[in-house]
Amino acid sequence: MTRIALVALVVDDYDEAIRFYTEGLGFRLAEDTPRPDGSRWVVVEPGDAAQGGTALLLARARGESQRSRIGDQTGGRVGFFLYTDDFARDHARMTAAGVTFLEEPRREPYGSVAVFQDLYGNRWDLLQPAAS
Repeated sequence: MTRIALVALVVDDYDEAIRFYTEGLGFRLAEDTPRPDGSRWVVVEPGDAAQGGTALLLARARGESQRSRIGDQTGGRVGFFLYTDDFARDHARMTAAGVTFLEEPRREPYGSVAVFQDLYGNRWDLLQPAAS
């Protein structure tokens, strides 16, 4: 079996990114390990470890080329999709935590959805898939 375990997300600062993803989105900090070069191996993931979904590697930008991509890793389009089993609950919790939604929630044939942005401006969908 193969699966995508981690997706790297270029960030400006480890600690501010950890705060956003844990406090704003409700992710858990799965790992925060210092590395010999002064960087850190920081992994956050939605849900609990038993769920086994894809996690984010928060990778601090090095150099101007990487810094220029912070917040625009997908050219301004939605590049990340956070699935939920209770859209209203998570939308309310995230809004109360200060997460910026770029639109009002809407119903689509595929489910309930609203676009939000992370602390750097990357666009995400909060999505509760329609019942099949």
